[in-house]
Amino acid sequence: MTFTRPTLLRTALLLAFAGPGMAGAEQLLNVDASAPAPEPRTGYIKLGTATSKGGHTLGINNQYLTRDGKPWLPVMGEFHYSRSPAAGWDAELAKMKSAGIDIVASYVIWSHHEASEGHFDWSGNRDLRRFVQLAQKHGLEVVVRVGPWSHAEVRYGGFPDWVVDAMPTRGNDPTYLHYVARFYREIGRQLDGLLYKQGGPVIGAQIENEYNLAGPGRGAEHIRTLKGLAVKAGIDVPYYTVTGWDQTLYPSGEVTPVFGGYPDEPWATSTKELPPKETYAFRFDTRVSGDLGAQTRASHQGTAETDMDKTPFLGAEYGAGLPAMYRRRTLVSSDDIAAMLPVQLGSGVNLMGYYMFHGGRNPVGGTTLEESTKSGGYNDVPAINYDFNAPLGPDGQQRPVLAALRPFHWFLHDFGARLAPMTVRRPDVVPKDPADLGPPRWSVRSRGDAAFLFYDGHIRQYPTPARTQVRFGIKLPGGTVTLPRHPVDLPAGAYFAWPVNFDMDGQRLTYATAQPLAKLDNGTWVFAAQDGVPVEFAFGARARGCVRAGHAHVDEADGVLVDGIEPGLDAAFTLRCPGQAPLTVLVLSQAQARQAALGTFQGRRRLVLSDAQAYFDSGRLVLRSAGQPHVRAAVYPPLPVSPAASTALKTDGRDGLFQVLEATLPARDVAVAVKPLRPAGTAWPVRIGGNARAAVAPYPEAFGASAAWQLDVAAAGRSKDVDSLLLDIDFTGDVARLFDGTRMVDDWYYNGQRWQFDLANLPAQRQGPLTLTVLPLRADAPIYLPREHRPDFGGKPQLAEVHAVKVVPVYRVEIGK
Repeated sequence: MTFTRPTLLRTALLLAFAGPGMAGAEQLLNVDASAPAPEPRTGYIKLGTATSKGGHTLGINNQYLTRDGKPWLPVMGEFHYSRSPAAGWDAELAKMKSAGIDIVASYVIWSHHEASEGHFDWSGNRDLRRFVQLAQKHGLEVVVRVGPWSHAEVRYGGFPDWVVDAMPTRGNDPTYLHYVARFYREIGRQLDGLLYKQGGPVIGAQIENEYNLAGPGRGAEHIRTLKGLAVKAGIDVPYYTVTGWDQTLYPSGEVTPVFGGYPDEPWATSTKELPPKETYAFRFDTRVSGDLGAQTRASHQGTAETDMDKTPFLGAEYGAGLPAMYRRRTLVSSDDIAAMLPVQLGSGVNLMGYYMFHGGRNPVGGTTLEESTKSGGYNDVPAINYDFNAPLGPDGQQRPVLAALRPFHWFLHDFGARLAPMTVRRPDVVPKDPADLGPPRWSVRSRGDAAFLFYDGHIRQYPTPARTQVRFGIKLPGGTVTLPRHPVDLPAGAYFAWPVNFDMDGQRLTYATAQPLAKLDNGTWVFAAQDGVPVEFAFGARARGCVRAGHAHVDEADGVLVDGIEPGLDAAFTLRCPGQAPLTVLVLSQAQARQAALGTFQGRRRLVLSDAQAYFDSGRLVLRSAGQPHVRAAVYPPLPVSPAASTALKTDGRDGLFQVLEATLPARDVAVAVKPLRPAGTAWPVRIGGNARAAVAPYPEAFGASAAWQLDVAAAGRSKDVDSLLLDIDFTGDVARLFDGTRMVDDWYYNGQRWQFDLANLPAQRQGPLTLTVLPLRADAPIYLPREHRPDFGGKPQLAEVHAVKVVPVYRVEIGK
């Protein structure tokens, strides 16, 4: 027999991906999605004014949100303006928009604005109005979480001390409501002119938080009162929400519950790994996750459970990271976070909301403002640092998790309107509970014959098996679609979304074993492959004779199958059918998809791949490279002319279909002299106490046992080529603190994550060298550290070590007008 090159390639791929189970029996996973999807019902949920000054409308039904009458499935990310320098808001909001965020959410933390009674501060880092204006500049909608109780790991949950001292809270006490009404009026003044009805970006307000208190003047009655106060204060927005977990209580129909889930529980008391979290288990019967850290305990059934058929499944607090709390210092991987997305979307989520998407730092006033056991809180968190292991760090650093999330964001941006009306379909066989690691975890959402298949093979801290010889059978009204044509092995840890009967400008894609990423305005459809899974595209008979596949294999025996595709920057095939506009299909590898940013650049929407942090700002492409002065980006479609740039730019390179842009900037080296000041003393034993009856943070006097080092950072002014200078500290210990003189400027709980601090955060008038202190970590400390990050004490009773301190320059290149 004679083999052509494509046939050889396809055979080689099948053999390469064949594991020990290749010779075993095929595993057909089935789901019945043939029942009609229910029609949405409107009119139950009361909206504020939902028509904009320009005549656009927002809406809601019991299944999804709408925009100008069409389904809308946005992505929302939390960013606390008052925990971030105002000088950086413009760039940070541009980064969020370029990461696929549609809505920015923020608490309006009462204690940050009215530290003393009657004296409101809306200036500088507390300038809510300017923050919202900048969000609008970057095309972001805004949800204000007005409290008055926020939680947010803040002292007293955001209540000012004078409120806690003088009155009962979180109920219809007249004195309390008087001051809440005044606070709301202040917020209303800040937002006047910026509401959706006025042509502004403010589309929603969250009332209270994690509220499950019952009794006279509480429960639904209190939430109804707060909403009335907000409306009276001028906070007239389309959507009013409440958090829907921990048996929350609210007036049904007046507000909409939003949900969340985290891949671990840093607020838990266990010093061991937790059982598999329900965040990785598809939901077919409930929306409410387990313990999400509410500081009160419910006594009644929550309203969200009884409202399931009346409200859409909206998310607000899916953890894009996790905070380090003193007794439990979780550190999550990119896959730990990103694997939640196919699970939540496959469970029916129609607003993907994250907490936190951008890290920050607490303002420092007369007292530190963190949640702590010493002020009656349930948890101890760092006094200043609120990193949260978020996709964007406190100083705007791009974390690896951001790259893993973006492919799902682009999918929702371009195809969320198709997904939103689809109904969740339960497979024939599902795990019996979140801890059951036996059956594969998957789901289908469908409406009519169109569907998306969601699969998750990653569960934090629990190895999952590879699934061998897998095919999926999806019974739809028009017949069963079985995919792929050739059984595949799904690698351990794989997670993805695949399309079924997917319309591509009139051409029906029966299925693909690659995830849709985006549709560009030049007729290119971009898909992302899953590592270890051969890529197949199946089209109906109408595509016969239309496919131009290059090195890929085309089989037209039964419809049209395109396989043998090696993902890459030139992995494209085209369909040119008579009477239809031609379309191009580009298949990126998983790694390339994680480099992808999409945005308007040089007059049109383009796909940019870069190892650097890439974002778009007013039509320009900005590239930030931490520690590497050579910056590279691949752009598609290529630019018609060489663009202006902030530095010399090489633009004539090509990589497949992409144009390569490269620049090499002058290297910067900022020296740091590290001088020991004093050795560590003997750390006090870790105390057990607080409301959780678990390990609590050290008393202030205990920090006297800290080892200390002087950090003399060489003077280094900013330049157009260097965006920031990150002090990078590698240490082992319990609690580390950074001081400018006697003023603490940052702090950190050791958990295995590298600690960074932008030197621009220091005051203009520095007090000389910095001081770094590290409180020793005791070997017998009853705290949780992930096993992979727990240090080796080598028989020592405690550790307080600084391994390296350096300054990492973040290089910056601006391209375009």
